[in-house]
Amino acid sequence: MAPARVLISAAHKSSGKTTLSIGLCAALSKAGCAVQPFKKGPDYIDPMWLSLASGRPCFNLDFYLTPPAEIAALFGKHAEGADLSLIEGNKGLYDGLDLKGSNSNAALARLLGAPVVLVLDARGTIRGVAPLVLGYQAFDPEIRIGGVILNRVGGARHEQKLRAVIEHYTDVPVLGAVHENARLAIEERHLGLMPSGEAETAAATVEEVGHMVASQVDLDRLLEAAREAPPMARVPAPGALRPPVARLRIGILRDRAFGFYYADDLERLTDGGAELVPIDALCDAELPAIDGLICGGGFPEVFIGELEANVALRTALKRAIEGGLPVYAECGGLMYLSRSITWRDNRGEMVGVIPGDVVMHDKPQGRGYVRLRETGQGPWSSVDPDAQGVVCGHEFHYSGLENLGEVGFAYDVERGFGVDGRHDGVLVHNVFASYAHLRSVGGVHWTQSFLSFVERTRVGASFTTQAAAGSATR
Repeated sequence: MAPARVLISAAHKSSGKTTLSIGLCAALSKAGCAVQPFKKGPDYIDPMWLSLASGRPCFNLDFYLTPPAEIAALFGKHAEGADLSLIEGNKGLYDGLDLKGSNSNAALARLLGAPVVLVLDARGTIRGVAPLVLGYQAFDPEIRIGGVILNRVGGARHEQKLRAVIEHYTDVPVLGAVHENARLAIEERHLGLMPSGEAETAAATVEEVGHMVASQVDLDRLLEAAREAPPMARVPAPGALRPPVARLRIGILRDRAFGFYYADDLERLTDGGAELVPIDALCDAELPAIDGLICGGGFPEVFIGELEANVALRTALKRAIEGGLPVYAECGGLMYLSRSITWRDNRGEMVGVIPGDVVMHDKPQGRGYVRLRETGQGPWSSVDPDAQGVVCGHEFHYSGLENLGEVGFAYDVERGFGVDGRHDGVLVHNVFASYAHLRSVGGVHWTQSFLSFVERTRVGASFTTQAAAGSATR
């Protein structure tokens, strides 16, 4: 039997597909269905909610960062054993970076043979919904629209009229109609939804959204559409990483302020021999004995006061880093390692190993996919030799790094903004800190490169672990 799979997309962004995807994961999981979630494109926050709703790690599928064959392999690997694989799209079904839509949701549905469930924002429309559905059907005959879910419906009468129009003019089944309800909204902030790790009532929110979706969407018909997906060819997964000679203890900031990590990157770190040691930058007063540290992205600007107040950990980190502790940091992690963060009227002292000050702005300073070229100054190369030093990633930051002292840079920016429009990848001590977010896919292997660097540092200078352990006891 072909693996059941479905791609949840929409006519345009902000149609409510994220909330509905979360609700579907929660409702189906509660009904006993093992749901494996996926998210198209670069995103950390939506996958957190999808993981919470399904009870399984959510994996990203991204054409810019990953070749199609590898996407198919990753999907097949993680879909195995699930009753349903649910892919949440980004933007509209046919939206993409180029004229042909080669990286669109439709392209992903075509690659994976996934039926599409189209989420339609029904506000302000009745009869006009029919040509919209017909147009989406006709635009690409290879894309199978398995059904539509009407969202933000104005009431029972509005729903009745919409259903009648779609059933009369099209052959696409209406799988559900979700009425406008403020309780379906999830709090947002400047980068999108609030991370589920921050929301105190996240579990209750997911349960409530799941209940509302279950009561207004025909889950059985959605599963029937998903089971109509054709068989998939098996694609070999990328080769396993070489484990380091010795097991490495890698600290990783994971708390309300920092949580932007890709599930497959964490897998590749552990597969590569790392023991991931969680560190709470808000609450932990001591730094555990570690061989290296990863500081992911997040919202440190929201927690300026709490991060500044944890003087003990900031001091321990500074001592360990100045003693040679290898560190890889992205975006929010870079901000935390700087001298200070200023947002609105708040300013707080941070770790202080990057000689610069972070200032938050009202508009994004860098947003979208990036193309970087390695300068050769970095402690490792993140790409295969045939890539000629080109690294692809993405960025989304409202902050800028000001008053920057003397540092090296690992990257020249060919697309994107980075630190100053020309450079990214700040190098100081054994710190590699970048505004760019990377994934260990598509020839980029930052996880293995970082572990190899930690291993070399540990073998060549045993002070790393000693410095970290010593700083924790002071």
